[in-house]
Amino acid sequence: MPPLALPSTPSFRLDGRRALVTGAGRGIGLAAAAALAQAGAAVTLVARSADEIEAAAQAIREQGGTAEALVLDVSDVEAVKAAFAARPAFDILVNNAGTNRPKPFGEVTVEDYDAVLDLNLKAAFFVAQAVAARMVEAECKGSIIHMTSQMGHVGGPRRSLYCASKWALEGLSKAMALDLAPQGIRVNTIAPTFIETPLTKPFFEDKAFLASVLAKIKLGRLGRVEDLMGAVVFLASDASALMTGSSLVVDGGWTAD
Repeated sequence: MPPLALPSTPSFRLDGRRALVTGAGRGIGLAAAAALAQAGAAVTLVARSADEIEAAAQAIREQGGTAEALVLDVSDVEAVKAAFAARPAFDILVNNAGTNRPKPFGEVTVEDYDAVLDLNLKAAFFVAQAVAARMVEAECKGSIIHMTSQMGHVGGPRRSLYCASKWALEGLSKAMALDLAPQGIRVNTIAPTFIETPLTKPFFEDKAFLASVLAKIKLGRLGRVEDLMGAVVFLASDASALMTGSSLVVDGGWTAD
């Protein structure tokens, strides 16, 4: 009897691939950049804060990875187009830059709306468009990952703008997946629950708010950035080669009921 030929697990390694992460100076973006570099990708870290991304890129290099910092305001559409048109195509995009202005629906101002939707949706849209255009030109079968939220799957009090932007990103990802599938470009999202980051930490100082959050997270704890690193590598790698138009919900069970 001939030996049984076992299938081989597709590689999670990213050696030889170029990755771009927006909002990469801290929190989830920094963790995504570190995860991609640890898997072998050459990572470009993007943010407006030069000091933060330079320090992050240096830390990745000191760990043996390959990283560079790119100071860029992703809400400046023309600057985004110029920056990526001048660079070789990226194989991986993690569209992570975002913000939040929690307020009751009736108190939201036009300024609030523009601040949240312009960064969370408009900037993400045109960064993805610019990166995808270079992928198509280079015939690169890449992976685009939008960092959304569990709030892109459910609603939440004081989250009208955030929910609007993240639900829109979820829909955008599905439409992009259909448009880009013929070129072999995959588009997916990661939808985390509340993650402890410099952006969210002040919210958790409100004990009542913290208790309300923990009551909804079935696993009984806040998320950590490390909880998202495996998801980033999975969606960036050949291990997820048949996934597009999907969302990985990393929410500790929040949306299960």
